[in-house]
Amino acid sequence: IKRNHSACHLLQAALREVLGSHVEQAGSYVDEERLRFDFKHYAAMTDEQIMSVESLVNAHISLGENVCTDEMPIEEALKSGAMALFGEKYGSTVRVVKMGNFSTELCGGTHIDNTAKAGVFKIISETSVAAGVRRIEATTALGVLGVLEDKERIIRETAKELKVAGGADLVKKAAGLMN
Repeated sequence: IKRNHSACHLLQAALREVLGSHVEQAGSYVDEERLRFDFKHYAAMTDEQIMSVESLVNAHISLGENVCTDEMPIEEALKSGAMALFGEKYGSTVRVVKMGNFSTELCGGTHIDNTAKAGVFKIISETSVAAGVRRIEATTALGVLGVLEDKERIIRETAKELKVAGGADLVKKAAGLMN
């Protein structure tokens, strides 16, 4: 849960860098297997944007940046550049979670103490959930291995059905069938 929650923070920072500062969190869900992050954005992300966001999150994971938490008055936190959820009610003292110089947010949740502990980050899907709201589902660490195993199984089963060895042969067979 800590890995996926911390990845949400890195994801939001990466989305803002790739898509623009208009991106704001519109909801999230985190469990031990996956994360779901809803955000305000006006259009579907391109494959290139998805790859850029994923690469940026993985770059900050691989840097092994310290994750620091501090409690401070809300005015001080906001002056420091910490992101707050619009419409959320905060007390006079807040908890600020900072990941290197990449992500600084108000958050009371549980986190890893170093970005490297997230292991690796993989976006599973990007979809629309409402007008102007997009959703990314992703996973970290061992969850990524599960995603890769599922994809390999699909390739193996498809290759078997098409009676090819797999990989490049599968692509050639599909192109031939389409022709």
